[in-house]
Amino acid sequence: MTRPTTRRATTRSIRASLLTGAAVFLLSGCTLVTTLAGGGSGGGGGQTEDVDVIPTGLDPSIQTFYEQDLGWDECGSGLECATAEAPMDWADGTSEQIELAMVKVPASSGNPIGTIFTNPGGPGASGVSFVRDSAQYVFTPELMEDFDIVGWDPRGVGESSAVECRDDAGMDEWFYGVDENLDPDTATDEQIIAEVTANSKEFADDCLENTGALLEFVDTKSTVQDLDLLRALVGDPKVNYFGFSYGTDIGAQYIDMFPETVGRVVLDGATDPTLSTFEVVLAQQGAFGEATRTYLEDCLTTTSCPFTGTVDEAIAKINTLMAEADDTLPVNADGRKLTSGVIDTAISSALYNNQSWPYLSDAFATFETAGDPAGFFALSDSYYGRGPDGTYADNMFEAFTAINCLDYPVETDPAKIADFNRQIAESTPIGIPGPEALGDTTCQQWAFPSTNELAPVTGAGADPVLVIGTTGDPATPYAWAEAVTEQLESATLLTFEGEGHLAYTQGDSCITGAVDAYFIDGTMPAEGLVC
Repeated sequence: MTRPTTRRATTRSIRASLLTGAAVFLLSGCTLVTTLAGGGSGGGGGQTEDVDVIPTGLDPSIQTFYEQDLGWDECGSGLECATAEAPMDWADGTSEQIELAMVKVPASSGNPIGTIFTNPGGPGASGVSFVRDSAQYVFTPELMEDFDIVGWDPRGVGESSAVECRDDAGMDEWFYGVDENLDPDTATDEQIIAEVTANSKEFADDCLENTGALLEFVDTKSTVQDLDLLRALVGDPKVNYFGFSYGTDIGAQYIDMFPETVGRVVLDGATDPTLSTFEVVLAQQGAFGEATRTYLEDCLTTTSCPFTGTVDEAIAKINTLMAEADDTLPVNADGRKLTSGVIDTAISSALYNNQSWPYLSDAFATFETAGDPAGFFALSDSYYGRGPDGTYADNMFEAFTAINCLDYPVETDPAKIADFNRQIAESTPIGIPGPEALGDTTCQQWAFPSTNELAPVTGAGADPVLVIGTTGDPATPYAWAEAVTEQLESATLLTFEGEGHLAYTQGDSCITGAVDAYFIDGTMPAEGLVC
């Protein structure tokens, strides 16, 4: 799960943040597993129930979409691609049609027992790119032997009918632009908020102008209905699904909306659908503070660490550096100016994986010794998917904003906003939060206000599903996995005791073994299993 960012309206960092990241992970042993009665998998993985592939009682205008043929074509070594059509508005089957891009890695056995759909998170991340570029590194050979692995770009994302806001130069201005007409040390809260609001309005207007009517229909519930359509189009009576980070929200909402067609579903790094934007930000800010401390504790044990003394002294040094960057605006080789916001994003980027920690340390060291901010920009660019030539790999952050603005109700009460700003400012040791710290600003300007109601998911009657939580996950805190497990009537929680965002992707054999046994054999980990 990633964090929204707001264009820096002043030289002070605008911390409109759902901070994400990861720290060093620890490994521990596993306990025994138990077997599910009856197996229970979609798409042939042991499923024996008589379940229609196409739902009954559909409006004829909707049923037409369920009856279309997918034409899979080779699109690279060992890959097949297809495009499905879906209604833009699921409440109106006669509405404009949109396209959903799909990619498949066929089961290496040549005899798949079913399909596993997967989504890597975001919202806004490309499932097509994820499967095309990373499936062989993420999923075990055993899983890929028995299942077709299918990724798709959700509506609004990537190669599907997509949200479009700005070109590359415009996105640079959004992420890295600096307005120097306001001095953050003398500007009033009202002036700063007014500037942020104006910038947000410009961005929201650009998204509407360049995307059009689709912008109203890229919410997660519409994506869930798309997933059920894709399930039917590949011929599976029940859906097998592996969701990571925000992808768990798609999975949890599917379980709640379509419990009768739930096969084997794994939610790794679960999000809690009952939380508001404010509550998500607050939880992640606190968790990222802990992740920052973990990084610094590790750094201070090495001879190459750019910091000395205690963790608190290192944090104070970082905050001083960020304040000085806002005052002096050091210039990168490509002309972009370093702000506390860039440093903040660089830290977030590195905290996704402890393998990136040395790059963060190098960035601090190089800036301190040579005044060169290139390391910070490299990490920040990696976070945003920006290449060295200034082009962006995809539209992830444009889609991210559009989806979140439809999924989360927007708070407009100034008193509540001020109180949440105060709480967030107190929740993190890093950064210089101002009155604009909370990021509903853009969604307040959105053309289509959210009509979604935050509510628990239950999935009454669904087959058993598996939720995975990592105890030290700062992006999707462990408490969220506990909450979703409690909400879903058929969920079992598998715990990874350690640090880092997500569990399965870290390659721990206890986790991968438990997940693979669940998908392949219907073997559910024992209640309370800790890896």
